[in-house]
Amino acid sequence: MTSPVSMDDTDRQIITALQADGRRAFKQIAEDLGIPASSVRYRTRRLEELGILQVVGIANPLAIGFDRLAMIGIRTAAGKARAVCSALAELPETSYVILTTGQFDVMAEVICRDIEHFTDVVNDRMQAIDGVVSTESFFVLEAHKLAYGWGVGNVPGPAEAAAGSPARS
Repeated sequence: MTSPVSMDDTDRQIITALQADGRRAFKQIAEDLGIPASSVRYRTRRLEELGILQVVGIANPLAIGFDRLAMIGIRTAAGKARAVCSALAELPETSYVILTTGQFDVMAEVICRDIEHFTDVVNDRMQAIDGVVSTESFFVLEAHKLAYGWGVGNVPGPAEAAAGSPARS
């Protein structure tokens, strides 16, 4: 797990701009922020190297031919949850693996082509992981929101900060 790294408002504004449009030109971001494009390029590379930022294209799996999208609740043997998370993260079908509290020790999102593929992933691979006690599947029927813009909003721009105006959302 990555621990928080010190970022300033400019780093946050760059992340916000790239979350809104990951293909936005560094030159345009720089003009909007009133800094050189080389600073945007350097800061973006630094944020990527630190594991804070990853610029990728996100597709709705149900819209591009994957028939089975599911959340899997996983109960683990005592003391095995982190090892189970590590093993699950290695499966190409998992897009999201988290250590949780509550009814399940771990939650994982899996994306599969069809029911046979899903059955293989859950019954033959997930349940074979050392420490997995049980799984419960929750099929996604429709995806109503897939958003990835969190954690950096409400950071004032240079002009707003100088003028003392309210932060933008």
